Amino acid sequence: MSTARGEQVRAPVARRQARELARSLVAAYRVVRRVAASLLPPVTLGGLVLLLWDAWVRLRDVPIWLVPPPGLVLERLLERWQFFLEQGYVTLGEALVGLLIGTLGALLLAVAMAHSRFLERGLYPLAIMLKVTPVVVWAPLFVLWFGFGTMPKVFIAALIAFFPMLVNTVTGLRAVPPDAHAVFRSIHASTAEVLWRLRLPFALPYLFAALRVSALLCVIGAVVAEWSGADRGIGHVIAVANSNLDTATVFAGIITLTFIGAILNAAILLLERRILSWHDAYLP
Repeated sequence: MSTARGEQVRAPVARRQARELARSLVAAYRVVRRVAASLLPPVTLGGLVLLLWDAWVRLRDVPIWLVPPPGLVLERLLERWQFFLEQGYVTLGEALVGLLIGTLGALLLAVAMAHSRFLERGLYPLAIMLKVTPVVVWAPLFVLWFGFGTMPKVFIAALIAFFPMLVNTVTGLRAVPPDAHAVFRSIHASTAEVLWRLRLPFALPYLFAALRVSALLCVIGAVVAEWSGADRGIGHVIAVANSNLDTATVFAGIITLTFIGAILNAAILLLERRILSWHDAYLP
């Protein structure tokens, strides 16, 4: 009898464990399917581009110094992967610090402009002037003012990230539904409470949209600044390789920048999904 009772106790436990295992397998399958659906199109298209590239170089007998075959680029990237990793880390660090400075500056100014039409009319034209001035004009000036260290690259990255963050944040802070704003006014909410509990939550989708754009622009800004004067970084590597007609290294540097941009974009998308899980765009 004790054996039969033990089997009766173990049977529900086994069924519960089987259900939990089945749910885990289904969840894992959904994750794998989602990842495969995201990766399959770019991997397929990238492979097709590489095949066409290799065929064109071989059939047209293009010189290596003009356009190297993809196999040579991959070989260069694998041979010196530590070098490209170190230089990419330098450029990534400059871009991230610049993104942080540009984002904080844009947020502070956007909050002020969203609450004051006078400040918006006075500061917005200056922001446009900064935006329309090419980065290549500012880069040598920043090198002259701040030297050949990290600071010019950081400031260029901050400058190029500033305008998209400013425009989108101001738009988001003013995208509050009038009815919601009226409710906060009816309960005599302070300006700070309206900002933190109403304006900023509505502005977050706009902010993250600008952050995705600005993060990639920061990488471009850091590379342009490295061209103007640097002794390290992917921009410096590309400039030196280009002067030596080492196009394989140039393409390897470009691929490194591509990976940096992809990692930044994926990280921001993941952060956006975590923070905006309540938003309609991310509800199941």
